[in-house]
Amino acid sequence: MAEFGSRPPAPPEPDWAIPEEPAPSRRRPRRRGTRGQGGGGQRRLLVWGIAAVVAIVVAVVVVVLVVPGSKPAPVTPGSLITTFLPGEIQKVPSACPSVPSSTLSTYLPGKTKQAAPPALDGALDSQCDWTLDQRPTYRLLQLDIRAYTPSGLASGTGSATFAAIDAYASAMQEKQDPAPNTGAPKGQVTVIKGLGTAAFTATQVYQVGGAVTDVATTVIRYRNVLVTVVLNGLDKSNNGHYGPVSMSELSAGSQAVARAAFAPVGK
Repeated sequence: MAEFGSRPPAPPEPDWAIPEEPAPSRRRPRRRGTRGQGGGGQRRLLVWGIAAVVAIVVAVVVVVLVVPGSKPAPVTPGSLITTFLPGEIQKVPSACPSVPSSTLSTYLPGKTKQAAPPALDGALDSQCDWTLDQRPTYRLLQLDIRAYTPSGLASGTGSATFAAIDAYASAMQEKQDPAPNTGAPKGQVTVIKGLGTAAFTATQVYQVGGAVTDVATTVIRYRNVLVTVVLNGLDKSNNGHYGPVSMSELSAGSQAVARAAFAPVGK
């Protein structure tokens, strides 16, 4: 008899509750496609199916990436451009022959001296200067055609176009509000619409000692290129042998030369 409070022994399990393990020799081979495959077979089918889908997706992506003539992938936000983009200019026209003699004779009437400073950036830059020194007229015309390159210091993506945009904004700022250490006077800046991508003209009057020099500047930006023209006129000299100068004529000459030099760039 069991003691009080103890659990009675469990009754023996019936024979039908104990699975019978067949002898190895009596096992029948399982047929493919039958329920005998169990969970392992279903898992294998699932893995094979996923692998097949992944292979198809990868194949489609590879085909899309290598199809000739497909559009280039967009630039990743925040990445820097280190090469020229399509449409950006890598060679500028020569500055000296870009200005017609008729234009020069109109705004520099007389015998001029022409000088072409050596290019600092090879095909990316070309400069030309014309000087007229015939009393009472003194004129100095300076032309610079420069193509900018990609730069990690530029704004935006650092592309050549962004570098030119920064240079254009800096040139305008220098005319509107020049740094005190430059000694340059504030200029009157006017935006020119319909010329290049962006353009402006500025006039300044320099007074050094008893001499007065009028300066007219025109800057045109097109993509990654800046065309800069500066036309100086001695309005009053210390010895009184030069002057006077018409500022409106200098401004018109600066714009005319800039338009002529821009013509081959904007083609």
